[in-house]
Formats: sequence, C-alpha cells, structure tokens
Amino acid sequence: MPDQTADLLVQRAELVVTMDPERRELPGGWVAITDGMVSGVGAAGSEPQAVRRIDAAGCLVTPGLVNTHHHIYQNLTRSFSPALSGDLFHWLRTLYPVWSRLDEEAAYVSAWIGLCELALGGCTTTTDHLYVHPRGGGDLISAEIAAAVELGFRFHPTRGSMSLGERDGGLPPDSVVQDDDDILADSERLVRLHHDPAPGAMVQIALAPCSPFSVTPDLMRRTAELAERLDVRLHTHLAEDTDEDEFCASMFGCRPIEHFENVGWGSDRSWVAHCVFPNDAEIDRLAGWGTGVAHCPSSNQLIGAGLAPIREMRDAGVHVGIGCDGSASTDCASLWLETRGALLLARLRGGPEAMLAREALEMATLGGAGCLGRDDIGSLAPGKAGDLVVWPLSGVAFAGALSDPVEALLRCGPVAARHTIVGGRLLVEDGVLAASGVDDMLVRHRTIAQEWLDASRLV
Repeated sequence: MPDQTADLLVQRAELVVTMDPERRELPGGWVAITDGMVSGVGAAGSEPQAVRRIDAAGCLVTPGLVNTHHHIYQNLTRSFSPALSGDLFHWLRTLYPVWSRLDEEAAYVSAWIGLCELALGGCTTTTDHLYVHPRGGGDLISAEIAAAVELGFRFHPTRGSMSLGERDGGLPPDSVVQDDDDILADSERLVRLHHDPAPGAMVQIALAPCSPFSVTPDLMRRTAELAERLDVRLHTHLAEDTDEDEFCASMFGCRPIEHFENVGWGSDRSWVAHCVFPNDAEIDRLAGWGTGVAHCPSSNQLIGAGLAPIREMRDAGVHVGIGCDGSASTDCASLWLETRGALLLARLRGGPEAMLAREALEMATLGGAGCLGRDDIGSLAPGKAGDLVVWPLSGVAFAGALSDPVEALLRCGPVAARHTIVGGRLLVEDGVLAASGVDDMLVRHRTIAQEWLDASRLV
C-alpha cells in the first residue's frame, strides 16, 4: 500500500476473509478504505495510518453481502394471512390487487425500511425487482433510488414490468399491466437518468420483465434488444414452479428455459431468480450462456415447491448468487439468514459433502457480484469497492466455536452485523443503524401498510 493516510481502517480482526483470487484469509488482519475504495488489505503489524480506526478484535471481517433478488415493496404486506396457505400462483393472485395501491410514497418508504433491514443483515449491495406499476402510481423506481441515495446503499433496481393480463391469458389483473411500448420507453428513460456504468457505481439499472406468465414474448425480445443497445443487464423469474412449466407448455409449446432462449435471453447479460426446476441439460445451457441464478433459500422453503439444484449448477459453472426474495415468500430480509439457508438446503438435498460455509459465503459475495456483472464488489482487495461487514463471534451463541470462524458464522447464531460499511461509510455501527429518523419512517410505513390491509378487507 502506498504511504498514505486511509480514511477508515478496520483492524485486529479475528480473521479477514478476502474472497480475492487467492482466497486469502488473514488472522489478525486489517482492511483500509480510501475515497470509498479498498486501498489496502494485510496481516497484523503492517497497518497504515488512518483518520478513523475500527477495532474488529474477536470478529470476522468479510466482503459485504450481495442480494441478487428482492421485491422490497412487498414488506408492506408481510405475513399477509389470506395469501399464506396456497402455492405461488395463489398468493400472487391474492396480493396483486393489494399491491395495485403502490405509489411513490409507498415505494420510497418501503425501500428505506427494506434497505435498513438488509444493512442490519450484512448486505451492502442489493438489487430490487419492482414489477408492479399501477396506473397513476408515479415514478416508483426513482422513488426507491432516492431512498438508497439518502441511506448510502449500493443499489441495483430493476425496471420490472407486466404486460400479459388476465384477459390475454396471463396471471396478473389487467389493472397492473402496461403496454409494451410504455414499458420500453420508461425503461430507457430510467437508464438514461440513473444508470452509472463506472467502477464503484452506487446505482445501476437492469431491465426485468417479470416472468413468462406475466409478459408477452414480444416484450421479452424487445427488452433484450434494448438492454444490448443500452449495455445494461437483464433479470426475470425463471423455472420457479411446476405451474410455470404447465403455463409455458400450454402458451408457448415448450419448457420455461427453452422459451427463455427463444426470446433472446440466453446470454451472459442475464441473471434469473429461483430456477428451482431446470433439468440437467438446461443447467448446462445456463452455464454455457453465462446466465446467473439468484438462489432464494427461504422462498424455496416457504413456498414449498422444491429445492433448487444449486450443487449441480455450481458444478456446471453457473454463477449462483443469493437472494432474499419478497413477502410473503420470505418475510425476513437477512442475507445472513439466506446464506445460512443456502448452506443447509444444499446439505439437505445432497448430503453433508454438498456444501461448506466458505462456498455459501462465496455465493453471497463473489457469486452475487457475478450475477450483477460487477468485478468491483464481492471481494476485499485494493481497487475494489470499500464494502465490508464486521461480524461478532462472541457471546453465548459462539461459546466453544474456536476452530473455524467462517464455519462458525453460518453454523452458529443467529447473528447480525456489528458494522456494515458501504464505500467506506458506516450504515450500521455497533449493531445500530446510522441513519436518523428510523422511528418516524417506521410510523409512515405502518400507516401505509394499515391502509392497504384495511382496503383489502373491503374487497
């Protein structure tokens, strides 16, 4: 590291896990951040001078976790009882009318609270798939970007969309679908307004038609063409449920992943959510295309449709990241919980040799970065974004966990971040959110959620 004074130095860690190409793990290590980027990583005794120092003694330091799939606005309908007892299509049909009340205020407030929740769970970069755009709702994507900018969270919102309503054979009600041309025009507007392609970018936009059962094939094709022209990424749900298989067979005469290829999405520009039901040949095709997969472990469990074949995907070379998903398929937005869930579900599906903690952590960091097409996050090395998490390894939950801090992180717990740092800025400090006004924002959130709940009871 050049002779310079760092802005922030995290030092004396029990272990620093770098996730760099050599997968270095540094006992007693340190990480220095200058101008929002990592300026040095090293072993004890070589620390630089710094304006501010954070003592990580007794803690594990990792790269910040990357959330590759979420629907943040859905935190306004957590544990929504009418939707809890059915399959995927049942709870979507139940909630679509409730979500049709979404507007700029609801998008901003739900994003603000949702990003705070993610920060407490060690997440430093998140995507969001906002695909409900009610008529008259306003600029929902810009509203949630405003929340991310205010909090200092690294944000990858996706301009979601639905264009195949009930009258045309789709799942969503016609009140929440949009015209293809309107969707594409707004997608381009948002990219021009907000997308930053530079290393260290805090906001990047992707384009995200919702799913095979809620958008037209023509919209999928035209969106892929637009993403190519604008050089942005593509995201959608894929192979999530057996009902989706039946829908695609009936509507398109093929399986979902074949339909995905037919509309021009089989590329390294794409990453998809869930992918619970690919066969072996389809996994090989995903790997060959370079298409990433956002694995959502709690969603697999709560929806109960099946367990994604993550071991097989990784062995085939698929980029696999971790995602929280949204309510009601996951009512707790913690990347720590999802990373632990990925570890446990892989072992449930494939046995005790199917996954260890380091591989799950790799999916939550480097795997997520790969899904988002970024090489500046997901690891701790000079020139990478200054995003990291300091995890406590002390107290009753970790008593006796002395031999391997990484395994302890995901086997013990529950645990929340002691410090969450994004671009050298503390979003969580000593386990407490750094943002002011949390209580006031919670009141605003509760007011909107109550209004939605009351309105649903009148239907």
